[in-house]
Amino acid sequence: MNDRPVAFITGASQGLGAATAAGFIGNGYDCFLVARNRQNLKAVASRVAIDGAQAAVCAGDLGDLSFAQEAVESCFEQFGRIDVLVNNAAWRNIGTMRQMELEEWEKTLRICLTAPAFLAKWCGEKMQAIGRGVILNVFSIQSKMAPVICPAYVAAKGGLDALTYELAALFGPSGIRVLGLNLGAIATEMSAHYVAENGDNLSQHLRQFAEDMIPLRRFAEPEEMARTMVMLADERANYMPGACLEIDGVWSHQATPCSLKHRQFPQEFSRRCIGNDSQPACRCR
Repeated sequence: MNDRPVAFITGASQGLGAATAAGFIGNGYDCFLVARNRQNLKAVASRVAIDGAQAAVCAGDLGDLSFAQEAVESCFEQFGRIDVLVNNAAWRNIGTMRQMELEEWEKTLRICLTAPAFLAKWCGEKMQAIGRGVILNVFSIQSKMAPVICPAYVAAKGGLDALTYELAALFGPSGIRVLGLNLGAIATEMSAHYVAENGDNLSQHLRQFAEDMIPLRRFAEPEEMARTMVMLADERANYMPGACLEIDGVWSHQATPCSLKHRQFPQEFSRRCIGNDSQPACRCR
């Protein structure tokens, strides 16, 4: 068996997944990186590699459950163990339920809910053999906030939220902790894909709206989320199975945008809180 713990990370070719790989490797892990784009995976593996650490890559579509199962077996054959599973991979299309096609619905649920469920099953079997392990399910505050423009994604992430409790109760007696991360806005490639029907990119406008609703006045950086995942995988978080943590800068509990609070109480909420295209929004004083 490999002496270093091993993290199996999906959606690892960019954004949050790539940052998570760097975070785990920087904390003494080897990583098995899974995504569709082999070239991007190799670039991530090369970038995060440090002396004494390995970053193996496995390219394929997690919508194909036979590939997903083969990836688990490949990881175990190479490293002899799986200590952490990070169910991070996601896929979505932008459109309302009126526009949704059955094929798009089923693809989204397969990648965002079915694949994580069965990866947990297969990785859990490997973890049971050594009596310990951690499964981290990544979902979204959008599952509770009705964004309207991605119904299948919302349904899948809500399902993954509920599944986290189920798996925590199932695997807990075997020494396997299952936790969820209910994430808010993160500065990744996925947050830049909002386009209007006429082709205009709305991503910057949506970002400004979101930052007006986030008391911290900014999107999270992927590295911040990665540090949280590494922390949750640590033995010091042993008594947290089933926990689903909201990590959103308090967005989901904020009722009033900062710009309106400034109009109500200008002495307490500075106008500088309101950002623009060239100047990031500042924190409230």
